[in-house]
This record gives sequence, C-alpha cells and structure tokens, in this order.
Amino acid sequence: MSETKANDVQDFTPTSLRHLIGNDHVRQQVQVALDAAFEDQVRFCDCLLTGPPGMGKSSLANVIAHELATALHETLGQSISGPAELNALLLNAKDGELIHIDEVHELATEQQTALFICLDQRKLLVTNQKGALSIPLANFSLLLSTTDPHKVLSPLRDRMKMTLELAYLTADELTEVVHQRGRALGWSLGVGVTSEIAIRGRGTPRIALRILQSARRVSRSEGESEITLAHLRRACELDRIDNLGLTNQEQKYLELLGEGPTRLNVLASCLGMPSKTVSEVIEPFLIRSGVVIKDNGGRRTLTKSGMDHLSDLRMNQV
Repeated sequence: MSETKANDVQDFTPTSLRHLIGNDHVRQQVQVALDAAFEDQVRFCDCLLTGPPGMGKSSLANVIAHELATALHETLGQSISGPAELNALLLNAKDGELIHIDEVHELATEQQTALFICLDQRKLLVTNQKGALSIPLANFSLLLSTTDPHKVLSPLRDRMKMTLELAYLTADELTEVVHQRGRALGWSLGVGVTSEIAIRGRGTPRIALRILQSARRVSRSEGESEITLAHLRRACELDRIDNLGLTNQEQKYLELLGEGPTRLNVLASCLGMPSKTVSEVIEPFLIRSGVVIKDNGGRRTLTKSGMDHLSDLRMNQV
C-alpha cells in the first residue's frame, strides 16, 4: 500500500465476511444465504439492513457484492428525487448484480411504492405521450439500508426476504476493529491505544475509527510514526471527548443534571437547542450507557454511575 493510501481510515474497507467483526448472527445469515444462492444458481435474496448509524450497513453491502463477485449499484434514498432517478437505477443493473439504497427511509412514499411494484412485476412501467410502456427489469437483488425501519412502507419491508439487524459492538469487538484497521493501513499503534479507543467508541465502529483518525493526525503533526496513548488523549482533548466518549454537549448536559432531576424543556433551554435535538441526539447514548434515566414524570436524573462520572469530569477540570 502506498504512503498516500495510508492516510485515511477509509482507505481500507472489508471485502470478505471473514473481515467483519461482531454481529456474528448477521454474518451467519449472510453466509447461509450466499451458500444457498450458489448451490441453487439463483440471485442473492433481497435484504433489509437495519441498525444504528455507523454500524457498517454500507460495508456489509459491499462485502456481499465482493462475495458474489458482482457489481454493486449504490445510492442514497434522498438522492432519488423522482421517477427518473429511480428508473435509471433499476435499469442500469444487470442479472445477478446488487442495488443498494442507503437511508431508504428518506425515499419518498411515491418512490417506495413504485419500488415494491417493480419488485412484484419485475418490470418498469413508463408513461409517455404515446401511452404506457412496459420495460422488463433484470434479475438483480435489492439491499435496503435504514436506521428507521418504521419509516419504510410495510409492503416494501415485507417484500425483503431477509432482515439483517446490526447491533452495537462490545468493547472487545471494537478493540479488534481498531486493531484490524490500523494493521491494514500499516499504522503503528502503541500499547493500550486500541482498547482505550474502544472505551470511547460507544460500541460504534464509525466513531472508534474517527477517534483513531484524530489520534493519527496528532501523531503525524508531531512527526511521529507511532500512535501513542499521549497522542490519543491529546486528540480527545482537542475534540472535547471525555474518557467515556461523551461529547462536549453531552458533558454540559450532565452538568445541568448535577443540580438534580430536570425536565427536557428546561435542559433544552439551558443548552440552547430544540427539545427534539436533545432527546434524539444528546440523550440516547447517555441513557443506553446507564448514565441517565427518565422517571415516569419525564424528568431526567443521573444514575449512580452518572454521578460518579460527573465527579470525575469536575476533578479533571480542576
């Protein structure tokens, strides 16, 4: 690998199921589906890929294409603004190839409806001045990725033969992800770097790899070839990420709760952001990690671990 290609964590992407770490149940589902497709000499089954952001849904789609040794046609749901874009996507795919629509929940209702009708009939109905024209579609496979499956129309969801549900990784799995990426890029990682990144990675490969990239940036700014714990901690200091992986806004949220149970609208007002942003962006990880709980009255309260973490934050600020 050239020096130029070793500058970014995205310069390496998995190409085999053996490269994927965590979510063993999903890997087994895909392996069985691949084996069945090869045995029966049929196309890969249509799949719905779900899970939180940054879990590797696009990487999984890429791996499936590599395992099948076939072309992958990728686009974002919000990029398909009308029938012309959808028609072009469907018509470009050949037999046995894959179409991957990421963030399919952003696809307009009309286009989602057109999509499941096309799947049913395996043809495209195009209306022009001379009337309706029926165009046969190739025998491609469809992969749909989403973080919000409830926003995908039920008829479209139901036509997916398999659902692949990606979940958060454990700290050990995330350590392995960071180690694998660093090794593939030829980066030298000091003792303890991978495990400390994993602690801050919130169970999400994308976040862990972003921290790794930040640590390498600090290392290279000092002319060093090895990424050390000192580089990592300096990177986190610059990005204002604490030792639990909390962002600056999340830390401010904890400070507010340090005064006692507080309602969402009060927290949002103090943070200067809409309540929906607080509940959908700031709170999810804090609640998932057991730092914050909500009572029946909707008030937010620090747990014992949350109070301990806040104490640590305050001590570090002294």
